[in-house]
Amino acid sequence: MIATSELAKAVEQALDYLRSAEQVAEAEVFASSNASLIARLNYTSHIPCNGVEEPKSTESSGLGIQAAFKTGAGTKIGFGSEPSDLSLDGVIRALEKARRGAVSDPEFSSLPRPTGERRRLRRYHDPKLMKIRDEELVAAGWKLLRGGLNAFTASPTLMELAGDAARIKDLGLILGGDVTILQERIAIASTAMPEVQTDESTLIMAFITAMVEAKASKGTGCSTGTRLESLTDEAGIEAARNAIASIGGERIRSGEYSVIFGRQPVADLLNNLILPSVSLSAFYSDSSTFIGKLGKKVASRLLTLYDHGAQRCLMGSKGITCEGLPTGKTRLIQRGKLVGLLSNYYERERIVKDLKAEEKLGADPHRHMKAIIPRNGFRFGAGGGRQFSIQPGIAATNAIVEGGDQSLEELVATVKDGLLIGRIWYTYPINGLRAADFTCTVVGDSYIIKDGRIAAPLKPNTVRISDNIHNILSNIVGIGKDVKGTLVWAADEVIYAPEIAVRGVKIDEIASFMEQL
Repeated sequence: MIATSELAKAVEQALDYLRSAEQVAEAEVFASSNASLIARLNYTSHIPCNGVEEPKSTESSGLGIQAAFKTGAGTKIGFGSEPSDLSLDGVIRALEKARRGAVSDPEFSSLPRPTGERRRLRRYHDPKLMKIRDEELVAAGWKLLRGGLNAFTASPTLMELAGDAARIKDLGLILGGDVTILQERIAIASTAMPEVQTDESTLIMAFITAMVEAKASKGTGCSTGTRLESLTDEAGIEAARNAIASIGGERIRSGEYSVIFGRQPVADLLNNLILPSVSLSAFYSDSSTFIGKLGKKVASRLLTLYDHGAQRCLMGSKGITCEGLPTGKTRLIQRGKLVGLLSNYYERERIVKDLKAEEKLGADPHRHMKAIIPRNGFRFGAGGGRQFSIQPGIAATNAIVEGGDQSLEELVATVKDGLLIGRIWYTYPINGLRAADFTCTVVGDSYIIKDGRIAAPLKPNTVRISDNIHNILSNIVGIGKDVKGTLVWAADEVIYAPEIAVRGVKIDEIASFMEQL
């Protein structure tokens, strides 16, 4: 990776050039260097395998320039980027791309200006993760695999099914997934904020799926952290135990059920339905399901949700945004009331000029500026990293659901008869985000609750949820006290969530193919 000092020097040189460039009224330079390191896990007890595959890596670096040009037709805004070249030649090429692509934008006010908040995080990354060797990455993969294998071989259930320890492998034990390390370095400066700012961040995450193929059972586990030492064998153990627990799954009929959503379903609902609707850009475009609700009740009083990008030791934390502004805590839903929105500088500036802003928000933005402080302008790209080649959008960092006062056992007792849903898949709004109708499929780690106890596993892929997110938010009856980092596939943010119990969730049975024959 390119050193942070080199990125800073390149940004400083670029800004010096842009100050005297023809027609440039103001400009911003963003440089980044990213690396993603992956160890693939592939263990099959009955087929020859490597267990941990050869580690892979991808890297990217370059710079992007956003500029406001004075032209005979008025001010025009353009953006251009150049990969793998931080030299002055690269700067010139990026500027020319910005110039050629410049367009009039009547909603543009200026490049980001200071918000009055101070930066809270510096030197918060793990140097060991920034300098990790291939051998250490492979060792991390084996740590997870051994955890899962030990959980399999220590299981009385599998011992009974196999007859003896030597034949457990004949059940078709599978462990797959990956350990991923993300390394990020950025530098940014502009004519509005000329002092070069830099940031370095690292994270390590693991996701693992376990199967007992002979019994068509599956379980999953995940791990999140910011330091190399934070990765344990817990995710492997969790996945194997969940796979064992799902053996002998039963079907259920369509109907309304009291449901305990596990951490992964909570995270999936947040990522696909709730967080997009608390983005200021969704209010501007009239697409949020909370249109006109700022300052009003949108959920049960039990629910408190906030985003915190400056909390040390959380995986999504950053020192600064990709607009060069400090990260921090943004309260989104406080005891059921919508009190804040995720914002970047551009969206904040255009909503305050919007003649329909009060109608869209449900409140005068000039009187609620603290609710739309731009702490979430990021250039996240697919596959992770802070990308030089794109302009800032709005993204959460660490989305945190405040824990309640109940253990999982107490939530199960509260539900009495219903479902514990541990994993959902393919969650999406079916009539647009604003309508809030959604569907998803229950794919594993789920159980049937009877008389306040877990009675049996729920057979995977036999039911889907077809409901409205407002129904889910308003019918929360209990929140667990154990908050844990949870991963969502391809999400930009990390969700820190407890289990949440909801009454009256609409469940549809999925017909069995074999029953149709």
